[in-house]
Amino acid sequence: MSSYNPLIAEPARLKVLVDRGTMSGANARYEKRLADLTGLYRDDSAFAAALGRDDGEPVYVVESSTVEEGTGALTIGISTVQPGRIGAEFSMTRGHIHAHPEFAELYYGLSGTGVMLMETLDGESRAIEITPGVAVHVPGHWIHRSVNVGDTPFSTLFCYAAEAGQDYGVIEQAGGMRRLVVSGPESWTLADNPDHVGYRRESEFPS
Repeated sequence: MSSYNPLIAEPARLKVLVDRGTMSGANARYEKRLADLTGLYRDDSAFAAALGRDDGEPVYVVESSTVEEGTGALTIGISTVQPGRIGAEFSMTRGHIHAHPEFAELYYGLSGTGVMLMETLDGESRAIEITPGVAVHVPGHWIHRSVNVGDTPFSTLFCYAAEAGQDYGVIEQAGGMRRLVVSGPESWTLADNPDHVGYRRESEFPS
């Protein structure tokens, strides 16, 4: 008879509250206010003006559930980005690549209209529009950020390996992502970021 006796995590019941952009049963919460995002947007004067009008409420919130750690464990959560623009750029998250970049992530649209902006370290770019019912499979080795291109909160359900981690510095160190999601004649379009200086090599990531 086997003596294998793993530590068994307690299952979690999670309820997505789409109208609130939250998830009951979550055990972690992460939020950013506009004042936390200095340097994220290119138009410094527009950012300063927005700060002057800011009410201090979070501009995006992430709630998640992680019930175990190690190989095989998952983090499941909901991300909600409020609408708005700073200059020509739409409201967005800081974005990241996974600290272990080989790990993928799933995003599923719950409400609003957004764009998943994705880039590889060698300069490939992709942008996929997300509306309710649309899922985006972000493979490993892709930097990604959520952008709200609509007039209402943009919420997505996400899932990734708990051990994947996040590296937020990769974008900041490159002068921002190579492409920007900006307002266009219809809704949104992509524009080159003149401040982008290229991403560091994957061999430079922490092991």
